[in-house]
Amino acid sequence: MPSIVGPIKINSVGGGVINFGDAFYLAPKSSSKTNAGSGALNTGDFINTNNGFSSTNPFDPDVNDQNVAGNA
Repeated sequence: MPSIVGPIKINSVGGGVINFGDAFYLAPKSSSKTNAGSGALNTGDFINTNNGFSSTNPFDPDVNDQNVAGNA
């Protein structure tokens, strides 16, 4: 089916999948993990973030979160 795509703003693409319109199947070919505090990864034109104390615990007891297998 046809799709209508509205206004789009892409600042940068560092890998990944960008799809406009119809798609039958999209699958990631890589995975990663990022640890950041509150308000650290906000993006946009006008951001006002008021955080008191922010603490991030990067400890992860399970080693594998998202395995990429098959069709690599």
